[in-house]
Amino acid sequence: MGQLSEEQVLEGLERLTDWEWDAEEVLIHRTVRLPGFLAAVALVNEVAQAAEQADHHPDIDIRYDTVRLALSTHSEGAVTDRDMALAARIDELVAATAQNSH
Repeated sequence: MGQLSEEQVLEGLERLTDWEWDAEEVLIHRTVRLPGFLAAVALVNEVAQAAEQADHHPDIDIRYDTVRLALSTHSEGAVTDRDMALAARIDELVAATAQNSH
């Protein structure tokens, strides 16, 4: 599992939804606003299951209806392919959660 260069990270973000690069913190992050607290918690539970399956865990901050997700491979001190793969999976979960909450 190799570290991605900033150029590779930025290239990868083009294929993701609403993720941003934080060069100072060396991570990618996304903030999702949901219809309410229970929808936010439901998304966090879905992300937790996906993270366990991938054995790769994001930093998660939940504030009522807003969830902030941050990814970095701490053991590498960088963003890696594992982060990009989990971000893509999180995008799928966010889309499904948004669809189910209508």
